[in-house]
Amino acid sequence: MLVRRHAELVKRIAYHLCARLPASVEVDDLIQAGMLGLLEAAAHFTDGKGATFETFAGIRIRGSMIDALRKLDWAPRSVHRRSREVAQAIREIERQTGSEARPGDIAARLGIHLDEYHHIVQDSVACQLASLEEMDTVDAPDHGPDPFRQVADLGFRAALVREIAGLPERERLLMALYYQEELNLKEIGRVMGVTESRVSQLHGQAVARLKARLADWRDRMPAAREA
Repeated sequence: MLVRRHAELVKRIAYHLCARLPASVEVDDLIQAGMLGLLEAAAHFTDGKGATFETFAGIRIRGSMIDALRKLDWAPRSVHRRSREVAQAIREIERQTGSEARPGDIAARLGIHLDEYHHIVQDSVACQLASLEEMDTVDAPDHGPDPFRQVADLGFRAALVREIAGLPERERLLMALYYQEELNLKEIGRVMGVTESRVSQLHGQAVARLKARLADWRDRMPAAREA
C-alpha cells in the first residue's frame, strides 16, 4: 500500500534528477532504481520516529538513483578531468585575488576560449551534482551508519549551506529556484529574464564554484577518519 501510494514520488524525483543529467541517461533507468529504493524504504520504515514516510522514502529513493548513476559511470574520464581542472582554476584564482573567480578569468587561466569553458561546465555539472548529492545522502538508521559518516554528513551539509550563501547573487538565486522551489531551467530563465541556455551555464558555474570551495573540506575527510 505504501509503495502504491508513493509511486509518483519516485517519478517526481527521477524527472527532477534527470533534468540535470546528459541525454544519454534514461529516466526509466532512474525510475527503476528509485522503485527499488521505495520498496526498501517500505520494508524498513518504522512509524513514530519523527520522520514521515515520504521524507524517509525520498532519501532512500534518491540514494538508489545515485547508486545506479555511479554504477553506470556515464561520464567519460575527460569530463571528470576537465571538471577537476576548472575547480582547481577557481580555487587558485579565488585564493590569489580574494574575490569571486569570473568565467573570463577561469577560461584565461585554463588557456581556452570562454565558449569552451561554458561547454566544460555544462558537460561536467551532472557528474559534479551526483558527487554533491551522494555526499549529502543520509544513511538510514536501520543500516547502522558508521559514526564518522554521520558527523561527516552533518559537517558537509553545514559547509554546503555556508558556501551556497556565499555564491554570487545570481548563482545563489538560481540554486534556490532549482533546489528549493524545484523549477526547471526554462522556468528559471523566465524568472531571471535570461535564456534557458544561459541558465544552464550559470548552473554549471555555480556547481563548479561549490566543488572548488568544498574541496578543502572533502580533502580533510580521510585524515579525520584515520585520526
